[in-house]
Amino acid sequence: MTNPQNPITAEGTSRFVRTKEWNLHYNEVGADSGGPAVIMLHGSGPGATGWSNFKSNLPALGERFHVFAVDMPGWGRSDPAPLGRRDHVDAAIQFMDALGIEKAAFIGNSMGGITTLSVAIEHPDRVSHVITMGPGSGPQPRLFSPGGGLSEGMKVLVEAYRNPSAETMKRLVEVMTYDSARFGTDELAQERADAALANPEHIRNYLESFAAGRIIERWFRLEDLTRIRQPTLLIHGRDDRVVHYEHSLVLLAHIPNSRLVLLNRCGHWAQLEHAEEFNRLVTEFITNN
Repeated sequence: MTNPQNPITAEGTSRFVRTKEWNLHYNEVGADSGGPAVIMLHGSGPGATGWSNFKSNLPALGERFHVFAVDMPGWGRSDPAPLGRRDHVDAAIQFMDALGIEKAAFIGNSMGGITTLSVAIEHPDRVSHVITMGPGSGPQPRLFSPGGGLSEGMKVLVEAYRNPSAETMKRLVEVMTYDSARFGTDELAQERADAALANPEHIRNYLESFAAGRIIERWFRLEDLTRIRQPTLLIHGRDDRVVHYEHSLVLLAHIPNSRLVLLNRCGHWAQLEHAEEFNRLVTEFITNN
């Protein structure tokens, strides 16, 4: 059990590893748990890190699993990723190789979910379980969510990159959550603003990649999803204003061994707004599948 006298902190779990091409920062918990490896991948917002996305989950998951919450290239304290080098699939495999991780369960939020699905498609022998929260399903036509252009949440996210102030970040954390009074706090907005402003090169590179339409270097094809054989858990907020839950319905229709948990009163950050339920779902899913 987590020791309240020795709480898990960002600095206490902070690590760096040099891979073939990157110096990557990550937070590690549960090394003594004896459990399987779990790699957690954050979303694309300004100031996003493995810790900021998953600090509500690391203590609980670390009791059963050996967990690595990674800052991907171009985010957090990891190396910058200029246009043309934002290949997070390869970076994830390099991370595993550098730490000697043969196979892991992958948990990905938003952009991290897209990477998780691509890793499972391209490197199936390295992935034991697939868990996503709010990833996109690609640019194909959709029935219920807007087709073409940016969602409300993505518009705010891009504006937060262009003007990473506490005021703009406040709008960002509000649009990311359903219960913004509880979860879209001034403290979280300031934390994200400080993290973004600490890495101005990440901001410049993101905006250059956004202008080129290449935030994610490689999208999977829908037909490729049918090749995913790992147990797959899709978690999505019914009230997500960044990525509509229809995207997870599309994923569910294409991934053979998949199931979807759709949460009411939940925005884009299911792992934050419904942390206890999220931690229970993930723990039971990995343990029993």
